[in-house]
Amino acid sequence: MQIEIAIVAAIIFYILTKSGKISISKLIADNEMYLRRLKEEDYDFYIRAKYGDQVNPDILFNKRLQNAFIIMILVFCLLLKNMSYVYFIIVLIVGFAFFKLDYINLKSYYRRHLNEIDTMLPYYLKGLEILIQHYTVPVAIGKSMEDAPEIFKDGLKQLINEINAGNDTIDPYMNFAREYPVRDSMRMMRLLYRLSLGRQERKQEQLLAFSRTISNLQQKARETKYKNRLEKMEGKTTKMLITTGLGVMVLLIIAVLIIMNNS
Repeated sequence: MQIEIAIVAAIIFYILTKSGKISISKLIADNEMYLRRLKEEDYDFYIRAKYGDQVNPDILFNKRLQNAFIIMILVFCLLLKNMSYVYFIIVLIVGFAFFKLDYINLKSYYRRHLNEIDTMLPYYLKGLEILIQHYTVPVAIGKSMEDAPEIFKDGLKQLINEINAGNDTIDPYMNFAREYPVRDSMRMMRLLYRLSLGRQERKQEQLLAFSRTISNLQQKARETKYKNRLEKMEGKTTKMLITTGLGVMVLLIIAVLIIMNNS
């Protein structure tokens, strides 16, 4: 009976939502100032890491809230007959867990693709190195943005904006490195900062050091790529062997049972 009540309540809720009698979007908009506190500090970064500039993180965050509220309402309807303080807390926990699920998936995606992102930086810096031979570092970064990997574009815009605002310290470069904590990003940003300060007569010497560092990073990226590919192949082989072994064991058990039944 409890499931039937939940189904009827869900249908009524759907009808009221579609007719505009109930608006979760309006509820979120009216309480946006408070609900924004639930937003994780690195949520926007993970969104851009997965989707680039194609989506608005705020819109996706509102959808997360909306879906979490819907799940809470459905669970509430399911437990309505025996509702108590304990069940109400369960409703809140389920809603919060569902709300966090999207963030956890985004974080897992970033970690899975961290090595892929890691390999982008050396190749971007290689293109930047060519531009630095003809322009100052800030101008070269600005000109490189069009061809930069999508994930780096927001960080590069922020870097250029801070430099153009008159910040001639190392902070804009370090902020970029902290936003993209991949291999040697801190060291590369320090090298870029030194290049931006270097006198023209020392520029060639600094560029050579910068180029050698990039070459080393590219070599490490290739090694990591091959290592990951090998580990992936070994993992697939292990899974295949385990699956085959379990299948053989199941068949042997079935065969033994059949022989025992026939004897």
